[in-house]
Amino acid sequence: MAADVEPVQALPDDSTRSGDHLKRPRVAVTLGDPNGIGPEIVLKSVRETHRLRMAQPVIVGSAQVLRAHAVHMENRPPDMEIVASMPDRIPPEGLFVLDAAEGEPFEPVFGKVAAEAGALAMRSVERAVELCLAGEVDAVVTAPVHKEAISMAGYIHPGHTEFIAGLAGCSQYAMMMIAEGLRVGLVTAHMPLRDVPHAVTRESVLAGIRVVHAALRADFGIRRPEIAVLGLNPHAGEGGVLGREETEVVGPAIHEAQAGGLLVSGPYPADGFFGAGIWRQYDAVLAMYHDQGLAPFKTLAFEHGVNYTAGLPIVRTSPDHGTAFDIAGQGRARSESMLSAISLAVDIVRCRNR
Repeated sequence: MAADVEPVQALPDDSTRSGDHLKRPRVAVTLGDPNGIGPEIVLKSVRETHRLRMAQPVIVGSAQVLRAHAVHMENRPPDMEIVASMPDRIPPEGLFVLDAAEGEPFEPVFGKVAAEAGALAMRSVERAVELCLAGEVDAVVTAPVHKEAISMAGYIHPGHTEFIAGLAGCSQYAMMMIAEGLRVGLVTAHMPLRDVPHAVTRESVLAGIRVVHAALRADFGIRRPEIAVLGLNPHAGEGGVLGREETEVVGPAIHEAQAGGLLVSGPYPADGFFGAGIWRQYDAVLAMYHDQGLAPFKTLAFEHGVNYTAGLPIVRTSPDHGTAFDIAGQGRARSESMLSAISLAVDIVRCRNR
């Protein structure tokens, strides 16, 4: 049976490190696209993180942007301290902002897709990852970016996941969605649907299985994880009638993983897998493409799901939703998914250092 993630527990105010045990892990939280809901949900979730005393959060982004969102939400600027580098200690109150705007003013235009917004969002991500790679923070939690905006800014990566993997020098990684006992990994992620069949190869499926298996062990503490693999075609190909990828690609990858001692099953037809609750029998599910995995995941866990990147040398999580331009600046954005992302990052840091 699948094993659940232990919920994060609020701890006393003790930020000292004892051996490998981290009392309150340091977490860099980026603001995301300044014209979206990112700054709003960061402000709400960081305050809640302080209340629970679960982490030492430092916000990475534009202090001017955070101030503008706070004024729209609360009619007053936030009480924050702007820092140039990571403080020695972050007390469980107040807001510490590491300003990644590099002195450039930026006034948010809520709901607007803009190259300048995309560039600022990605500079913040790059700075946060640098802090994590240097060991100055223990994890990175990223608020949503807008893919069109970052493309307009000249970034070739289709999203956070690929960009961060490149910064970390990692070629074997997988996008995973996490919500309590539901964990869904992807063989392919941000690519046009027409390109998916060519990208689903025996090698890519096997790599996905291995990355997810290693992550379940290292980051979730599951000694013998059980993984279900979905098929690519309707009804998992119906024995070749509706496509041969299951018999020629996915199935052989599963058999090779099984020969290596991994507990892997499938390929399963994707249409009824989640609705029938079969996912509950496994520690993770590996889907072949983005919507095959994320559509059922968000149906089951939209308000508290987390986007997690498996296989990285650093810990990185993110809420499972986008920039929500339609409600930006209105103070109506819900922060549960962002708070869950911070909570999961803390859990993973503790698991890696246990």
